[in-house]
Amino acid sequence: MRSEDNKIRIGLAQVNPTVGDLKGNARLIRRWIGEAKKRGVQLLAFPELVLCGYPPEDLLLKPAFLGDCERELKSLARAARGIAVIVGCPEKPKKRGGPLYNDAWLLYRGKVAARYRKINLPNYGVFDEKRYFTSGSAATVLDFAGTRGGLNICEDAGGDDGPIGCQARAGGAGIIVNISASPYHRRKGPEREKLMQLRARENGVWLCYINLLGGQDELLFDGSSVICSPRGETVSRAAPFSEEMIIADIPAGKGARPAGPDDWCGAVSLETVSLPALPRRGRPPLPRRRMAPHPDPVEEIYGALVMGTRDYILKNGFRGVVLGLSGGIDSALTAAVAVDAVGPECVHAVTMPSGFTSRGTLVDAKRLAENLGIALYEYPISGIFEAYRDLLRPTVPKKGIGITEENIQARIRGNILMALSNRFGWLVLATGNKSEVAVGYCTLYGDMVGGFAVLKDVPKTMVYGLSRYRNRAAGSALIPASTIRRKPSAELRPDQADEDTLPPYPVLDRIIELYVEGDLSPEEIVRTGIDRGTVRRTVRMIDMNEYKRRQAPPGIKITPKAFGRDRRLPITNRYRSGGRRDP
Repeated sequence: MRSEDNKIRIGLAQVNPTVGDLKGNARLIRRWIGEAKKRGVQLLAFPELVLCGYPPEDLLLKPAFLGDCERELKSLARAARGIAVIVGCPEKPKKRGGPLYNDAWLLYRGKVAARYRKINLPNYGVFDEKRYFTSGSAATVLDFAGTRGGLNICEDAGGDDGPIGCQARAGGAGIIVNISASPYHRRKGPEREKLMQLRARENGVWLCYINLLGGQDELLFDGSSVICSPRGETVSRAAPFSEEMIIADIPAGKGARPAGPDDWCGAVSLETVSLPALPRRGRPPLPRRRMAPHPDPVEEIYGALVMGTRDYILKNGFRGVVLGLSGGIDSALTAAVAVDAVGPECVHAVTMPSGFTSRGTLVDAKRLAENLGIALYEYPISGIFEAYRDLLRPTVPKKGIGITEENIQARIRGNILMALSNRFGWLVLATGNKSEVAVGYCTLYGDMVGGFAVLKDVPKTMVYGLSRYRNRAAGSALIPASTIRRKPSAELRPDQADEDTLPPYPVLDRIIELYVEGDLSPEEIVRTGIDRGTVRRTVRMIDMNEYKRRQAPPGIKITPKAFGRDRRLPITNRYRSGGRRDP
């Protein structure tokens, strides 16, 4: 017997579906089924809920949506001839109001041949699965005429109490396929891979982990799918932020069965589904084993921003984007990301100088637009600003420049951007970063105007690192060096600097990381060595600006805890960390 006869060829299709686009997603799945057949794949797996997109949220409460999912699934099954295909799709309740399940379906020989219901439903951070789904109760093992494989979904491989032990130890599965929709945050790919290596090694199985790809509102799915050997070694890895299929020839032997179900399965039952042998296909030689490298951390984050921005623009049908180009580093980085996402022809920039705009920032805005090859429109706002001041003079006398006058300028700029958006159908990109959004150093209905905030979860210190990375990648000062060197300023009053109002950004970003992402108390933060007054003032600004953040546009999650789905605090809230309450 040839050695390859005792192996099965498994493919993992790392694809980018769109939530709700059932027919489009089905076409995507069919295309990759066809590609897998050409490459001799016998068993092909797609990510969690790939047919409807993830997360479908309250679409799952619509019976018509669930019925359409079921029809598309049955239609897809007809394409599964000569290959076995695993597809994620919700299971429609048998009757109205009945339980809804998050399923992995096996499509085989032209029909729906088996299904697995997700057991461990995540309900933390960005996840809300218990709102919709009922937990499954059976650890499913597929037996293809003696070749046994376990099937589970995402969080089922996350904890020690998942079904893998039951499937491998009691069910004899030598291969585990986990279909997943695990959202991205920085360095998440290597973290997941270590977990999959652990699960493979401790259960003595080949673990095939296929993760979702693409942007969905504030969430981004990076892919980074892997196949790990029973020794806990990664034998194949897909690149992050790239639609592709990884393939491996895996020994088809059974897993060990040292104990009965009661010893390994706990509260779940073991379910074995007997199926005909996997089809034998002509196997073209696999190319030399490809192992996509883990990118550098800054390169990884930049790639995440580009994919998240591209998918938000294209999946929502916008013809282009528009943003205010101030000459500062935040708008410069936002413009660079937008160009890399959808091309310079789709990016439109506007500079809106006032009497407080320096010549240097205006020159840098024009230089950046030239470097990026994007259109730049100039609309001076001094006349409009004075018209506002004259209109308000009876109740707001002209007495210098204060917060009212600063915000008027920002809101004039927001109005101009929205006018262009209304006229041309361009999506307005907000350019504020996480540091500003955290402490409210931004103007509601002004610089917060926009349909999407590219840097919403990017701290200011990271903005500098990403800008330098983009210049290195370009081999030139794409973002002008003077923009990177310049002291940050909103330029809304004479000689203004961010640090007139805020702590130095390295200190501010550290406090935000500890307080927002780490949930440390102010006293715990002080014990890390940061000045007590600075901590108390910063925490108070974070607490008092929830109302602004609630009205901010969505943006890409790249840290472990982002504002929005990750952190849901009440706006009306008298609690203050450390037991203090403001009057």
